[in-house]
Amino acid sequence: MRTAYCVDTVRAAERDLMARLPEGALMQRAAAGLAAACADLVGRVYGRRVVLLVGSGDNGGDALYAGARLARRGAGVTAVQLAPGRTHAGGLAALRRAGGRTVAPEDAAGPIRRADLVLDGIVGIGGRGGLREDAARLAALADGSRAAVVAVDLPSGVEADTGEVRGAAVRADLTVTFGTHKPGLLVDPAREYAGSVRLVDIGLDLPGEPDLEALQHADVARLLPVPGAESDKYRRGVVGIAAGSARYPGAAVLAVAGALRGGAGAVRYVGPAGHAVLARYPETLVSDQGPERAGRVQAWVVGPGAGDDAGTVAQVLASDVPVLIDADGLRLADVRAVRGRTAPTLMTPHAGEAAALLGVSREEVEAGRLAAVRELAGRYGAAVLLKGATTVVAGAGGGGVVRVNPTGTAWLATAGSGDVLSGLSGSLLAAGLSAVDAGSVGAYLHGLAGRFAAVGAPVGAHEVAEAVAGAWRDVVRG
Repeated sequence: MRTAYCVDTVRAAERDLMARLPEGALMQRAAAGLAAACADLVGRVYGRRVVLLVGSGDNGGDALYAGARLARRGAGVTAVQLAPGRTHAGGLAALRRAGGRTVAPEDAAGPIRRADLVLDGIVGIGGRGGLREDAARLAALADGSRAAVVAVDLPSGVEADTGEVRGAAVRADLTVTFGTHKPGLLVDPAREYAGSVRLVDIGLDLPGEPDLEALQHADVARLLPVPGAESDKYRRGVVGIAAGSARYPGAAVLAVAGALRGGAGAVRYVGPAGHAVLARYPETLVSDQGPERAGRVQAWVVGPGAGDDAGTVAQVLASDVPVLIDADGLRLADVRAVRGRTAPTLMTPHAGEAAALLGVSREEVEAGRLAAVRELAGRYGAAVLLKGATTVVAGAGGGGVVRVNPTGTAWLATAGSGDVLSGLSGSLLAAGLSAVDAGSVGAYLHGLAGRFAAVGAPVGAHEVAEAVAGAWRDVVRG
């Protein structure tokens, strides 16, 4: 499990550790790990040209001490001081002793253009808003250079706790972060600025519950439903799919495709697209009598391609089993009916649907995904899976740990992909997973299947569904 902690928690852990260590020892640990990561990135250190972008805080001190280590190994190191009167004194002295030099920001263009490596130590994890003009100019120079850019703990200009980017920011090829991941390293748009992320253990004692967590193969494997010797199709769970319409029969077919691969023992389809569903998946149990008369299910998926069928949505919400609401169902679901449910509910909007439900712009949701998913989960009293470049899952009410999905590919942004995810996650609900687990495991498998199906080329939603079995096997094999 990959975990991330907010700034206040990290700082408290740092204070506790520094109280037990000799003065400066913690910064030296960070600098040693940073220098090692830089050396691994450039390969040969001797003769390399390194530029440090140094702000006024401890982040700049980390960069200076790391620069001193690289200078002692034969690199030519130049520090650009953005706040000369407030540069970390010990780090600056160490760099100069090792043979490094300093320049003013107005003289930095030449060294940056010639550099092999630029180390971003402008702003630490407490930074808010975008970079100031002088720092933004340096970030732009680094971005336009041939140098590899390494961010110290977090790219300067991105917000550690939220993943928001509210102005100019450093774009790194590698971020070396200390003690733990910060939420912004796992969530877009900040994640896009971080490049690859390398975690350096500096000995922090962190609490048991993080702010964010990202499942890995082993975590997903433990959650996957596995039939036993006594299992039959009903004991494994039956998922009901109330989806599709005369206009959108394909949504029903794709939701059923996902559901058949999600671990439940049987799929019941209810709606007007029964002929299309049976033509593709004859194992499906089809009914046109509505959800209330379809037969027993252990979970419902409602909404994909449903058009304006509010009656079906209301019937599903009135049931006493877990329900996944997607697509048109999100628009048609009454907030009071969702909040009043006693069984688990999982909502799966994309950014545009979430924006409509929250009464804000799509851009606002995409810029602040963590705030949006928590707000929506609180407003509806339901678990929420917010789809997008970073898919995030919050538990009912919006408190506690938020799950971040680490798999996926931009090729999944294709028509019908969300319908496959809905069926897949709904099937996991019917197989007995909690709403948060069903959403997170579904997103993980769906993202992995997207990678397998695409292999760097465009992919259709039906191909993603077909690749789920391979993703499942890959997870189980580890």
